[in-house]
Amino acid sequence: MLEHNNWRRKYFTILSGQAISMITSGVLQMALIFYLTEKTGSALVLSLATFFGFLPQAILGPFIGVWVDRWSRKAVMIGADLFIALAGVGLAIIALKIEPPIWTVLAILFLRSVGAAFHSPAMSAVTPLIVPEDMLVKCAGYSSSIQSISFLVSPAIAAVVYSRWSISAIVGLDVFGAIIAVLFVAFIAIPKPPKSELVGQTTFFADMKDGWLAIREDKGLFQMLLIGTLYMLVFMPINALFPLMSMGYFGGTTTHAAIAETAFSAGMLVGGLVLGAWGGFKRRILTLGLSVILMGAGFAASGLLPTWGFVGFAVLCVVMGFAAPFHGVQTAIFQERIAPECLGRVFSLSMSMMSLAMPIGLMLAGAFAEVIGVHTWFLISGLLVMLIALVMLSMPAIRSLDDKPAVEPAAETAATSAE
Repeated sequence: MLEHNNWRRKYFTILSGQAISMITSGVLQMALIFYLTEKTGSALVLSLATFFGFLPQAILGPFIGVWVDRWSRKAVMIGADLFIALAGVGLAIIALKIEPPIWTVLAILFLRSVGAAFHSPAMSAVTPLIVPEDMLVKCAGYSSSIQSISFLVSPAIAAVVYSRWSISAIVGLDVFGAIIAVLFVAFIAIPKPPKSELVGQTTFFADMKDGWLAIREDKGLFQMLLIGTLYMLVFMPINALFPLMSMGYFGGTTTHAAIAETAFSAGMLVGGLVLGAWGGFKRRILTLGLSVILMGAGFAASGLLPTWGFVGFAVLCVVMGFAAPFHGVQTAIFQERIAPECLGRVFSLSMSMMSLAMPIGLMLAGAFAEVIGVHTWFLISGLLVMLIALVMLSMPAIRSLDDKPAVEPAAETAATSAE
């Protein structure tokens, strides 16, 4: 059995390092967006920057998952952090000699996304090896709070340092954050997942197939993954249309757009803290369903506001942000029901499916919003999201996910073997 405080020390040490790295990385990311905006003023270039940020996760996800499960997850996390930092160093070296060309900045954003595509599933796969099963949902809340703080702080810091520092100096800040994250992980003993017949297959593609079968054979999880992908198909485009809602429909400025984003992030922070303290309903699927319904209601209500109702929109942004962290319950359910040695593949596969849903949703949303108006698309999307939640809550296989987990908690079975 894990000692009560031992897992807390390990988890919060890793999370603290990741928090510092997340903020410094967010500062550099925002600085690069500022640079692209300043140099081009092109919506197409900014769209390409977003596209390159998701492309590696969408395409490489299924392959990366196999490597995460084959290799030391601790080493993957460290290597990913260092790779992301080194990509920034490459840009810094170029910036010392010439003004970085636009294609170079886009390439750096792509490479940093490759590193993130390795780091995210590795972190998700490590968590259940450290954290007791009954604390996974609360830890999802803590993780969401850290993300929210990063979303709140990084743009503000970037706005200050971008006008005063060179790109090379901002890269240096990011490298400092990466080193802190690496050191915090390096000195923590992370348990190895228990060995099973799913590990050590003779071929790479056999391991990839096992990752697919691990989720496909659990009917409830597979249905939840499909529903989650459908939700992302609707949610991600709406997320991208927030500035257009603030500045187009409500007739605001960039300040209004920033207020909406800040309100959403503040709501996320509060929601993450509440989830971390409370842990959600005993029936986790109910927590997940109500989170999606509340998000959909926020979208729909935003679409019904008059053009002078920006204050109401800002309030709704707080409500929608508050609902967002409770969606992390889905991650905890995956961590409980999938064998630890397959988690890297499963999380990469789900990340890939949801990342692929984003560009498809953006194209559909852009076309419809152009014709019917962004506020009408908010209303329609909100109704669709609430319908998706009701469909999910009506599916017996998904409701049964709150029953006995499909595998034993990895945190206890693996605690005796540390990397």
